[in-house]
Amino acid sequence: MRIILKIWRQKNRDTKGEFCDYVLEEVSRDMSFLEMLDMLNNQLVKQGERAVEFDHDCREGICGQCGVMINGIAHGPLKHTTTCQLHMREFKDGDTIYVEPFKATAFPVVRDLKVDRSSLDRIIASGGYVSVDTGQAPEANSIPVTYHEAETAFDAAACIGCGACVASCKNSSAALFTGAKITHLARLPQGDKETSSRTLDMVNQMEEEGFGHCSNTEACQVECPENISVLTIAKMNYEYNRAKILFKK
Repeated sequence: MRIILKIWRQKNRDTKGEFCDYVLEEVSRDMSFLEMLDMLNNQLVKQGERAVEFDHDCREGICGQCGVMINGIAHGPLKHTTTCQLHMREFKDGDTIYVEPFKATAFPVVRDLKVDRSSLDRIIASGGYVSVDTGQAPEANSIPVTYHEAETAFDAAACIGCGACVASCKNSSAALFTGAKITHLARLPQGDKETSSRTLDMVNQMEEEGFGHCSNTEACQVECPENISVLTIAKMNYEYNRAKILFKK
């Protein structure tokens, strides 16, 4: 296939970026989207130009590093799929593809398609722990957990922290991400002890990082590659209001 690319190029967060045009010939339909970007970079290096920087790691849809906006959609046109799992068969010969970074105040551009998502790490670090005894693991059946609670916790834990929810929200909200992290631990007995303090700390950190409030459009769930439910946001709001009442002096 012949593919026309319009790639966002930006030297660093302090410089103005712009779309630059590139053309790739003989793109295989079996290539992943990232392999197509690799092909572009090989072409640029041979021409003596600077390669396009983009985040990637496992390329198996697990690490959450590869997120970019493709034709205005986080991770591209294929639902519940990360950028690295998107293949060029989803496009047609002669297509023009716009590729740009996730844009949010809390996601400053490092260079080109690469953004700094350490704000999400700081939200986790602010309250993502449980007080349990270390040492030998307890017998599996000593702490009963219902099937519903276990499945709800596992569904929330599927969040890979890619930031697609933030990029898809018109308010650049991290409510789905934070809600998933809070729900994951709040649904399990091991994490229940600190639920109130953890929720307050994580929500406060989310606001300090510059993320906007939930827009209630549910675009976050639509574009989430793991299909995390917006019910985790409802759980976060419930736990937050409950914590405010409990800690009110």
